[in-house]
Amino acid sequence: MSASRVDCHVFVDFDGTIVPRDVTDTVLEKFADPSWLEIEADWKSGKIGSRECLARQVALIKATPAELDDLVGSLEIDPGFPAFVAFCKAEGLGVSVLSDGLDRAVKLVLERAGLDIPFLANALAPVGADGWQLTFPHMKPSCVSQSGNCKCAAAMAKAAPATIMVGDGRSDFCISNRATYVLAKGSLATHCETQKLPHGKFSVFDEATGLLKTWLDDAKAAKDEATAKAPSRGRKAIGS
Repeated sequence: MSASRVDCHVFVDFDGTIVPRDVTDTVLEKFADPSWLEIEADWKSGKIGSRECLARQVALIKATPAELDDLVGSLEIDPGFPAFVAFCKAEGLGVSVLSDGLDRAVKLVLERAGLDIPFLANALAPVGADGWQLTFPHMKPSCVSQSGNCKCAAAMAKAAPATIMVGDGRSDFCISNRATYVLAKGSLATHCETQKLPHGKFSVFDEATGLLKTWLDDAKAAKDEATAKAPSRGRKAIGS
């Protein structure tokens, strides 16, 4: 990494962000008993955390693996996302996908798009011919939002000097409160505005790439200015 580059890691949400439609909701709408909406209402009202919500909802799904994969495989990513990833890599930025959704869906969508990006998500496994179970390998008992995948813990594990969160909804609130900069849309943008968090608002990834470039340019300029002002070490004054 050159001296002018910014040491930063970019975390990207999946449902509603990389894929404009919420993939988990799409699966539930197609294959789950309608009572999943009652569980959703309990989550939205704060009666239960997202971990309990998702586990109960996934247990209501009736679909064969082929049926589920066919539906997920039909969903399109934001057309500007591959260029966003390419820009991050060209700038020397790490990129990870953090999802509180279904790992099977994340893996299938990223592979179909030809994108090799590390991701963390909840583990979806088939049970019998058409049943499903969700487990949470990345959960933390201390997670404030009771998420299945604690995004804050994942970000802390990277230990990057600066972090950028790209997302759209409630599962991104907590990590965004701690991020250096947020690229936000949907309810996350409203949250950032209300909490006065440093952020840029976007609707498609082409806009997000432009916002990130502007932020990086400003961060590089500030870094170069600080370096120029820093006292030199180990030099003797002229004539000494």
